[in-house]
Amino acid sequence: MSDSQFEAGLKMRKAVLGEAYVERAMAGLDDFNREFQEKVVTDYTWGFIWGDDTLPPKTRSILNLGMLAALGRSEEFELHFRGALNNGLSRDELKAVLHQVAMYCGVPAGVTSFRIARKVLAEIDAS
Repeated sequence: MSDSQFEAGLKMRKAVLGEAYVERAMAGLDDFNREFQEKVVTDYTWGFIWGDDTLPPKTRSILNLGMLAALGRSEEFELHFRGALNNGLSRDELKAVLHQVAMYCGVPAGVTSFRIARKVLAEIDAS
């Protein structure tokens, strides 16, 4: 594992998902999940993939939302919806993404995506 890539990944992961979320994830490391969290998630996914500046984080967020909705990964969709807001997507841009999700992934995926989005936005508005 490249220390600089790991550190870059940790920084990017915190910027997108929030420092509190990442600190909780890292605090939960044990002998069983340590390699997965450190190497696969932080070093490779966040350091190598998200750290590649060919695509800006905003574009990566749009891609992730579409893929996660298509795969029915609601928990990760919620996490990355929050991340998309952190990456500067406006509510109107996110609504357009969800319209496209509904068209290309199916109305049930759109319904679930809008339900999750409304929950996240309500929590943000209440805080």
